Amino acid sequence: MNQFKALSLALVSSLVAPALAVAQTEAASYAPIGAGLAIGIAAIGGALGQGKVASAIAEAIGRNPSAAGKLNLPFFVGLALIESLVILAFVVALKMF
Repeated sequence: MNQFKALSLALVSSLVAPALAVAQTEAASYAPIGAGLAIGIAAIGGALGQGKVASAIAEAIGRNPSAAGKLNLPFFVGLALIESLVILAFVVALKMF
């Protein structure tokens, strides 16, 4: 198994090394692609996080309806923090561009 890992690492590094050499000379042409991928991944992650938070709060309110008032503040703070990370990723993606 160790021989397979070493062979896989050698194969991957031999495939990646030329791409890195080309990337240094043509980095400006790939910047919009990288920026688009960065904001896309951030948006997907933020959407999944917000969905998980919303489902957790709905389940918590379903289990204990009297605690709904106490759960609103942490819910909205959590959503705001998740959204702020997506906005930060957007700003970073714009800086890459």
